[in-house]
Amino acid sequence: MKKSFFVVAFACLAITVVLTGCRHENTACDDAQMRVFVDKLMAQMTLEEKLGQLNLPVTGNIVTGAARESNVAEDIRQGRVGGLFNLKGVKPIREVQRIAVEESRLGIPLLFGMDVIHGYETVFPIPLALACSWDMDAVEQSAQIAAREATADGICWTFSPMVDVCHDGRWGRISEGSGEDPYLGSRIAEAMVHGYQGASLADSATMMACVKHFALYGLVEAGREYNNVYPDDFHAFNEYMRPYKAAIDAGAGSVMAAFNTVHGIPATGNRWLLTDLLRGQWGFRGFVVSDYTGLEELQENGVCSSLEQSAIQCLDAGLDMDMVSNGLVSLADAVRGGRCSMQQVDAACRRMLEAKYKLGLFDDPYRYCDTTLRKSVILSDTHRAVARRIAGESMVLLKNDNRLLPLSKRGTIALIGPLADTRPNMSGRWAVAAVPERYKTVREGLQDALRGTGARLLYAKGSNLMYDAQAEAIATMFGREMRDPRSAEAMRAEALSIARQADIIIAAMGEASEMSGECASRVNIEMPDAQHDLLLELAKLGKPIVLVHFAGRPTVLNWETDHLPAILESWFCGSESADAIADVLFGDVNPSGKLVVQLPRHVGQYPFSYRQYRTSRPNTGGGFGKFSTCYADVSSHPLYPFGYGLSYTQFAYTNFYLTDSIMPLDGKVEAHVTVTNTGDRTGAEIVQLYIGDRVAKGVRPYKELRGFERLTLQPGESREVVFTLDADLMGYYEPYDLTWTLEPGEVEVMIGCNSRDTQMQLLKIK
Repeated sequence: MKKSFFVVAFACLAITVVLTGCRHENTACDDAQMRVFVDKLMAQMTLEEKLGQLNLPVTGNIVTGAARESNVAEDIRQGRVGGLFNLKGVKPIREVQRIAVEESRLGIPLLFGMDVIHGYETVFPIPLALACSWDMDAVEQSAQIAAREATADGICWTFSPMVDVCHDGRWGRISEGSGEDPYLGSRIAEAMVHGYQGASLADSATMMACVKHFALYGLVEAGREYNNVYPDDFHAFNEYMRPYKAAIDAGAGSVMAAFNTVHGIPATGNRWLLTDLLRGQWGFRGFVVSDYTGLEELQENGVCSSLEQSAIQCLDAGLDMDMVSNGLVSLADAVRGGRCSMQQVDAACRRMLEAKYKLGLFDDPYRYCDTTLRKSVILSDTHRAVARRIAGESMVLLKNDNRLLPLSKRGTIALIGPLADTRPNMSGRWAVAAVPERYKTVREGLQDALRGTGARLLYAKGSNLMYDAQAEAIATMFGREMRDPRSAEAMRAEALSIARQADIIIAAMGEASEMSGECASRVNIEMPDAQHDLLLELAKLGKPIVLVHFAGRPTVLNWETDHLPAILESWFCGSESADAIADVLFGDVNPSGKLVVQLPRHVGQYPFSYRQYRTSRPNTGGGFGKFSTCYADVSSHPLYPFGYGLSYTQFAYTNFYLTDSIMPLDGKVEAHVTVTNTGDRTGAEIVQLYIGDRVAKGVRPYKELRGFERLTLQPGESREVVFTLDADLMGYYEPYDLTWTLEPGEVEVMIGCNSRDTQMQLLKIK
């Protein structure tokens, strides 16, 4: 059996590392050693082996035994593969790594990536829901646990975080991001990167992050997946680029190119984006990978006429790794023929080898293949408890008339709806490592919460997800099927029968998990028809109804808001959703989530954001006003504003003041406010700071988030919250030259519990 190249050729270098005590961290010592290591390795590599490091093929049937004879396995032996993705489990990963290390000429280890988007087997809330916690410690902890579980199962690279700012709820992939605000999105991007990568990738319980989709993918036209975007640079940098930059500054090791165009050029082959901006201006030192077949799709875009031409353009643009297309790996003839730069090949290969070096794979290619970890780490009781707590923090209480919630654990409760007893839908979209058979349904979570109380829980499905069976098949792909063969009339009759026996009705309704996410764009974002009709009939009974609403995007809830007394936006909160929903409904957890996307009154309002830029003919009231910016048939205002969310207690904001009414351009001023829990329950409040620049070179938003603090208060407790205002916090990218600036003038400083309900103080900048 062939020994690994690095075991033999670099033994002395490894000894040097041990003697000097240097670890694979971002230090000058380590960088120098890494350069020496990579230089020596690349000197031994053929052109084909260098190109092989740039290749990320489909995994295929790579399992122990079969892996040895598969086509991909042979490519690994020939040094034509740099990594694989979405292969799960230590045993198959170890076997494939063994082929790379022991059966290829140089023994270069592989990267193993996976879509670890919001947890591994312990699944956390979908990113849109997680953002609603406004809890950066929780966000970081969720990524840390995801990394700990994934690395215990052989994975060292995740295709997360997705930091695309989005103002269009029609886009299904809004579920995978952090909402509509660039400031909050930036803070979450930082927390996610820190959670995945920790203090050092030398720790085998950390994994390399991949920031996506670079760039501007959240602007896709008409909210339709894989579509184009048309931003101007002023709005691109002020609205959308900031979370990418924050993730890069936090040390993210890799970036994924977007499917869309930027300035008319596909992002995957866009030199301005991947080289001039990302590496030149932002100083990014990691590697860039394409999205799935993104390289070959330059031909569909009409900018290239062949796979070779696409590969050459992408490599020249700064792409380092090609997911699935097999374009970069096939460039040997183009390099030898002078059509492709050897310098670009070397630069890309170096970045891939450096990534493996930083992950410690050259020290130990099996460092993520410890078979003893799975039992104690993955889906552990400790991890599940954290996920349950964070799920409870992420839900948003939208309505609670007459303090209907929390419910008492007594009497008869009717649980009705197609999402009340479905196991696979609980984890939400993009949970590829999930094990749904180990998760509870809402019905089981409520039963457990009521056990021993004497309360009675009745259940009926009540309806299918929607009337159209074909549409439901699309909405419940990938094992989420839940179609009931009974007639709509029979199911509705059963639901009404148990509802008549109940003191209160809990309706578990909304989207199925596959109705949001990649390639799940929708123009109808209201309650699906069959469920809406069921709600109509339930409401006629006159019983109190609590809607537990499942969604992976902002939805239209006009009828529900007008006719139901209580609405809990539960999103898809992961493997512990069922218990967390019970915790909130029965008051064991006081809801504290706040919306990170406005909920519209009509899909026609999209694209839509609270960050409305000043207009020459404003409409401040939201209703119709001739010759102002408005709609004639619906309010311009949202149904529920950004930053909104109720609690089982109440909070008062008093004593809001600025330490000075004038601030020098290079100075600082503090904004103070006192927040008091005036209710009878302990609760968490998210205090939000907004600014509005009245006059600037470029048109600015009326209001934009520039700070927040989450605090927990006991009944009657008060706490002062202080925000520091300075040019770094209050500035913006000015038009044309896009430099970060703060200009003299008047700025409205606003503090409140959401973007609508704020108090204001005026600050003069000199």
